[in-house]
Amino acid sequence: MKITLSALALLFAAGAAFAQSDAELRSDGKNTDNVLNYGMGYGQNRFSPLKQVNKQTVKKLVPIWNVSLSSNYGEQGQPLVYNGVMYVANADNTVAVDIETGKQLWRTPVEWDPATPRVVCCGISNKGPAIYNGKVFRGTLDSFVVALDQKTGKQIWKQKAADWKEGFTITGAPLVANGVLITGMSGAEFGTRLWLDGWDPETGKQLWRRYTVPGPGEKGHDTWPAGDAYLRGGGSTWITGSYDPELDLVYWGTGNAGPWNPATRPGDNLYTASVLAFRPKTGEIVWHYQFTPNEMYDWDSNWEMIQADLMVNGAKRKVVMQMHRNGFLYVLDRTDGKLLSAEPFAKINWATHVDMKTGRPVESDVSKRVRAGETVEVWPSPWGAKNWPHAAFSPETGLLYANTMHFAHTFKFTPVEYKPGQRYVGVENKRIPTPPGEALAHIEAIDPMTGKPKWRVPIYDIPNYSAMLATSGGLLFTGKQTGEFQALDIDSGKTLWQFQTGSGINAQPITFTHKGRQYVVIQSGLGGVNQVRMAAELRNVPRGGSVWAFALTD
Repeated sequence: MKITLSALALLFAAGAAFAQSDAELRSDGKNTDNVLNYGMGYGQNRFSPLKQVNKQTVKKLVPIWNVSLSSNYGEQGQPLVYNGVMYVANADNTVAVDIETGKQLWRTPVEWDPATPRVVCCGISNKGPAIYNGKVFRGTLDSFVVALDQKTGKQIWKQKAADWKEGFTITGAPLVANGVLITGMSGAEFGTRLWLDGWDPETGKQLWRRYTVPGPGEKGHDTWPAGDAYLRGGGSTWITGSYDPELDLVYWGTGNAGPWNPATRPGDNLYTASVLAFRPKTGEIVWHYQFTPNEMYDWDSNWEMIQADLMVNGAKRKVVMQMHRNGFLYVLDRTDGKLLSAEPFAKINWATHVDMKTGRPVESDVSKRVRAGETVEVWPSPWGAKNWPHAAFSPETGLLYANTMHFAHTFKFTPVEYKPGQRYVGVENKRIPTPPGEALAHIEAIDPMTGKPKWRVPIYDIPNYSAMLATSGGLLFTGKQTGEFQALDIDSGKTLWQFQTGSGINAQPITFTHKGRQYVVIQSGLGGVNQVRMAAELRNVPRGGSVWAFALTD
């Protein structure tokens, strides 16, 4: 951990306070000077009411500072901001930065065994920190949860969540809900049984553990075959959930079942490929909805759980939405999990539709042939119709905005044998080349209840892997893997402004104010994740990590 006396003096001179309360976290978004939660608020809609940077002024947006994050592993994180200080995390470091000057206030390295990456499925990454009551919380690649002093970066406590050698790792951002620090786990490709943990933020004491694959005597265990298949059942939790303080419910998606080959695990395999609504104090599951029973295509349901109030059949409903990897856009009542809509937003051939009475997808002949052992072309691919880069929802337009993908893979199951710490998948799959002139991906605005695009911008070369940010200024912010940070017209998708950061963007933009000035921030740095190999051009893109801050010129 590095901190200078001058930086510490600067921090205190700014008058920064370090006591984020539950009330502050719940009101995130009302005070535009702060960004306190993953997703720009507990509802994860990644929307800001700020409009100083708008369609007319965005052409004057310029970089005002840039800070190196000293990592070549890639940047997927979302920074947090409190009282003029930004907190940024990646696989190697946690960093505090003065908003006004871009001066580094402290940097705390993360030390992990160099052998750890052998059990990391899809890239060495970290999606960001959480802050609460004067502390910065983060997970580590070797499965520790760490609390740092918000003023100095000094470690306060460190707790081991799992043994990385068994295939476990933490890449997601923590969530603080109703005074409990909640963390998820990765590792579904390694024959693991995953969970969510609740921690005491003050001491690091583990308060509860909720397995996403129920064991003997637990509700849902009968959806697994007799024997020990459940112990290798997957159900990872590596994308942060959202929280409704009024209902006191956290909504957290779970990952694919393990192994991909479902021959050893007949049944629905709860609670994989599901959303869990649970109490943050206890981990008690109040309701669940399973998107893909007996999931076999690696279609995680981890993706962001976006909250909104929508008109459904003439009545306003509290909903939670997910643009699923399997190609359906789901809208659920967040009070009880009732399915309100499930419409395709992309090309799908694995299912014909979702039965609104049962809530279950109706598998097509394609899926039946895959189960029979044939080599079959499946839409969408295992990367999904939309991968983890998060969508945004604007309450002003009522639309979702997302980077989506449009291609298929062939699928064929193979025999699989469990070996501790090794991949446990059992499948051969290969991407089908996209025909010339056909879009490989899209940027689009989508109606949540119909799944239909209001507008769609095709991408022909390299899919975007950056999250979306929507603003009242009529703008969408996102990034390209070739390094451009972009502002798009929210009404058409037209590019209004862009800046070349010098490294690919796979991260999550935020916006906030400081002393009345609107800032827009993005982490830049291409990582060694699957999407990097989608185009040869990306091999020449620099990968050094940094954080960029932009504001309007006078």
